[in-house]
Amino acid sequence: MKIVVLDGYTENPGDLSWAGFEQLGALRVYERTAPEDTVSRIGDADVVITNKTLITKEILAACPAIRYIGILATGYNVVDVAAAKEKGIPVTNIPTYGTAAVGQFAIALLLEICHRIGHHDQAVHEGRWTQSVDFCFWDYPLIELDGKTMGIIGFGRIGQCTARIAKALGMRVLACDAQESDSGRAIGEYVSLEELLAQSDVVSLHCPLFPETEGIINKNSIAKMKDGVIILNNSRGPLIVEADLAEALNSGKVYAAGLDVVSSEPIKGDNPLLAAKNCIITPHISWAPKESRQRLMDIAVENLRAFADGKPVNVVT
Repeated sequence: MKIVVLDGYTENPGDLSWAGFEQLGALRVYERTAPEDTVSRIGDADVVITNKTLITKEILAACPAIRYIGILATGYNVVDVAAAKEKGIPVTNIPTYGTAAVGQFAIALLLEICHRIGHHDQAVHEGRWTQSVDFCFWDYPLIELDGKTMGIIGFGRIGQCTARIAKALGMRVLACDAQESDSGRAIGEYVSLEELLAQSDVVSLHCPLFPETEGIINKNSIAKMKDGVIILNNSRGPLIVEADLAEALNSGKVYAAGLDVVSSEPIKGDNPLLAAKNCIITPHISWAPKESRQRLMDIAVENLRAFADGKPVNVVT
């Protein structure tokens, strides 16, 4: 097999190995690929591995040697899966690799909002504690989570992982999901979206991006929330109407937001959330601990190995 990785840098900036793919065929790895270079870099490769580089209908038509597309992520909207299906090209993804990392990061965003550890650490290093007349100081309200309610929209693996950590902190967990499960009932209480919005002190998003979930956090849904609610999103950026959230943050309706994803990435300079009050934004790194990326690499290799053996797995189309 001739294998090309179009944008390998974020998955492997140098601390992992591509050896698993090298064992399966002749491998070329590019750190990044501009849209105008995609066709030439694929060339006569029959296996294409991509993370965020788009594989469109036009690219598939221009690269007739392609027999397999592997995505180094869970989401597969970067590939025209309908066009791939028409050509009989299996497209695989990595469905479960970062559950623990993403759940941990959601809680990290919440704890940062509750304690502003980064801000206060910087204040100490700038000399403010040295100069203080009191033995302590704080610049933001400090929030105890015990006894508060977390509402989780999307209660799959990551939502439930987040819930288990929240429960360990003493929080009550409400969940809203189209598919209820026994594992979910063991952790939280399934309620309607309306009830979740009304009762939650913290609303955390862990649902996939579908037409029915796009913009699920908007002016109308925010109006149904408690005053001073905290909103977390390290799932998909377009789940939130960003102008509406920025307005709610600036008015104080929403106390704070912790976001690891936005609607367009990298974030654009005119994104209204950049200037919003109490909005913590990180650059889409929930998934990125080395342990998580190693699992992703291992699964991606096994996906290709299964295809080569005639028994493809994790096929999205």
